Amino acid sequence: MTDQAKEKNAPTGLALLRAPFPEHQISKLPKPTKSQTDAVKADFKKGIRCKLCGAWHHPDVVHLDYVGHAALTSRLLDCDPQWNWEPIAADDAGLPLIDGNGGMWIKLTVCDVSRLGYGHADGKRGGDAIKEVIGDALRNAAMRFGAALDLWHKGDLHGDLVDDGEGAKDGKGKPDNREQPKEAEPDKPRIATIVAAKQSLQRAVDLARLKAIWESLPKQVQTWPGVLEEKDARKTQLAAQEPDGGRDAFDDEIPY
Repeated sequence: MTDQAKEKNAPTGLALLRAPFPEHQISKLPKPTKSQTDAVKADFKKGIRCKLCGAWHHPDVVHLDYVGHAALTSRLLDCDPQWNWEPIAADDAGLPLIDGNGGMWIKLTVCDVSRLGYGHADGKRGGDAIKEVIGDALRNAAMRFGAALDLWHKGDLHGDLVDDGEGAKDGKGKPDNREQPKEAEPDKPRIATIVAAKQSLQRAVDLARLKAIWESLPKQVQTWPGVLEEKDARKTQLAAQEPDGGRDAFDDEIPY
């Protein structure tokens, strides 16, 4: 397809808002467990300067892909230069109303279509907290339009479709007329995320820790190439080091 044809067929308006974000606009968000956070708080040296996100956190932290405020704002402007948001309610001073949970409801309008969203600063305070509330609310509302929906959803959005050789059908056996997703490119999974998941599994010091790391990984990451194999290989190594092959550490009926 020529560049001119690609430009002609490029999505615009609300359709553009649903287009996948390029790799360079996708950031990494560390999601430590409570025990990981407590461990680093108790001993700062148990943390590392992460090469993925730049933050200082526990070495076994799992990262999630997300689109930041700037990248989302750029996409909204591309879709509709006149886009706007407004708070659902205001306080007595006329300022956006922050609810009892520290969050704010907003209405996002793009291409004359409005949808609601909710933002929260997750315990932060001060001016930075307000900016985070706004950014979080915009991402939440934009998701209602389909923006970065593939990053919000951890499974298969069309998992109810089946193909019996005569074309895709929905769960009731009727033909599905939606455009079928293209076969994923070999490097479609986030390479950095896969590497981080494998490294976390490799660093497990015992079977219990390995199980905790595995269960903290999103289902999508667990099924990416090499991740399951890495878990099984490390499990075999650790089981050989424990009494009775580690059988006391796990219930065999648990799908681990």
